[in-house]
Amino acid sequence: MIELENLTKQFGNRTAVDQLTLTIARGETFGLLGPNGAGKTTTIRMLTMLTKPTSGHIRIEGLLLPKNEKKVKALIGVVPQFFNLDNELTAKENLELHGRLHHMSVADRNERIEALLDYVDLADRSYDQVTTFSGGMKRRLMIARALLHRPQVLFLDEPTVGLDPQVRRRLWDLVRRMNEEGLTVLLTTHYIEEAEHLCSRVAILDKGRLIALDSPKALCRRLGRFVVEWPEGEETKARFFAAREEAASFAGQLAVAATIRHSNLEDVFVELTGRRVAGA
Repeated sequence: MIELENLTKQFGNRTAVDQLTLTIARGETFGLLGPNGAGKTTTIRMLTMLTKPTSGHIRIEGLLLPKNEKKVKALIGVVPQFFNLDNELTAKENLELHGRLHHMSVADRNERIEALLDYVDLADRSYDQVTTFSGGMKRRLMIARALLHRPQVLFLDEPTVGLDPQVRRRLWDLVRRMNEEGLTVLLTTHYIEEAEHLCSRVAILDKGRLIALDSPKALCRRLGRFVVEWPEGEETKARFFAAREEAASFAGQLAVAATIRHSNLEDVFVELTGRRVAGA
């Protein structure tokens, strides 16, 4: 569905994305992870034709960009990191405007608006101004807007940033549901657990370069399925093991109390980038 070949973006002397090559399959939920400045949002901006690459190639559904820009725009939906709804319009009017921009017929537009507002649990707020909506409601409306013209690929750039955990998990359920219905989803997020729960594969970027690519489970296995953590001065040390028995044996030799647990994607992220959270 999506092919990137040696994709590079430079801003003056700074390289934001450095020869990125990867393929995302149709129907996949794929995550882009990395610290601030790793190149995640720049990659999304190139894929959504908001920024031109310095070099390299992008193909979406076999269509080369920017040559087929108009055709590709009809295939994709975009939920940007920042809210960009018209707050003075109602939920329905925001969708109406989007449908008109995509030249949807009146009948199709009305049918889709009604169905999608119900899909994202906003049917009872159709005629309310967006300025009265919570952050989670606005994010759900932006997803509905991105789906209105029936895209084949949905780009989600930090879709749950600033939302409380309960609202985030509601959006996770919505993303899973969309993917189960056949939509290809490309997600960037600072929440490592979000990628671990939602994505079949993740790519970890650092300083514009691809440093890891696999399923979350495979990346964890590669690091070690079990981790021993223990305090050492003001730091918490960690060591990884393939088997619990090995981890227990090592922990038993320590002079301080240690914790044994399953490794997770955040452990992988920390080991590869040296940062505890993506925004640190």
